[in-house]
Amino acid sequence: HAEGPDREVSRQPGGGEREAAARTEFTALNAVVLLSGGLDSATTLAWAVREGFACYALSVNYGQRHAAEIAAATRLAQALGARAHRVTRIDASIFEGSALTDPAVAVPEGGGSIGIPVTYVPARNTILLSLALGWAEVLDAQQIFIGANAVDYSGYPDCRPEYIAAFQSMADLA
Repeated sequence: HAEGPDREVSRQPGGGEREAAARTEFTALNAVVLLSGGLDSATTLAWAVREGFACYALSVNYGQRHAAEIAAATRLAQALGARAHRVTRIDASIFEGSALTDPAVAVPEGGGSIGIPVTYVPARNTILLSLALGWAEVLDAQQIFIGANAVDYSGYPDCRPEYIAAFQSMADLA
């Protein structure tokens, strides 16, 4: 299941969200955690580990300018206790036009803009979640976690609660 900004996250360890708590004998549920190396995904991995999931971290190198995040993801996966960490690469040329992947587009330094920002990477979360879903099937993982910032969805269409819910519905059919 994908977790996103539309779901309330308990602030207490074992705060009732962990499905494993309902079982009589504890066996950690497998979960794939999308791990970019940034704050949102690091927090998501830390939360999932704290909740007792057996976490498998997945990072995707899609040609993003912030390549240091991939190195940070590797360090975070190890430090936070992920069972495994995989970095996969996809061809960045399909993401032309985004300031995060296209060297011809400047990364803005000022405040926010109206509409979809130039830093939006087309269908990024759809692709990332699809890769996570595939690995989840291989691992027999019951959960997929993505750290989508609730503030981001004002400009990023694939961070909206409605988007996460729609992906969840699709994943339930897979």
